[in-house]
Amino acid sequence: MSKIRTYSKYAQDAATLLGKQIKLGRKQRNWSEQNLAERAGISRATLQKIENGDMSCAMGLVFEVAVLVGVKLFEPDKLPLSKHIEQTSDKIALLPKRILEKNIEVDDDF
Repeated sequence: MSKIRTYSKYAQDAATLLGKQIKLGRKQRNWSEQNLAERAGISRATLQKIENGDMSCAMGLVFEVAVLVGVKLFEPDKLPLSKHIEQTSDKIALLPKRILEKNIEVDDDF
């Protein structure tokens, strides 16, 4: 039995927006759903889920389809994106390797 996952409204809206941008890019290129699905190496049904903002689709598939239709994910140029990756990696390196959960005692004596 699979667990039903809930997502924030913001995350759902972001997935919906990205799906619509992908659909727009596909239509602007005059590509059918089947054509784009074949280019991405996915099924037409998976592409339809992506275009509908289905949150269960693998992030890698969504990003690849977005790139194929020309949707700018973060930066219009690859160089600034690689710079952001480097800066973020540097920041991560400064943080602890492990995060331990703090056990907070609950005072439930009324």
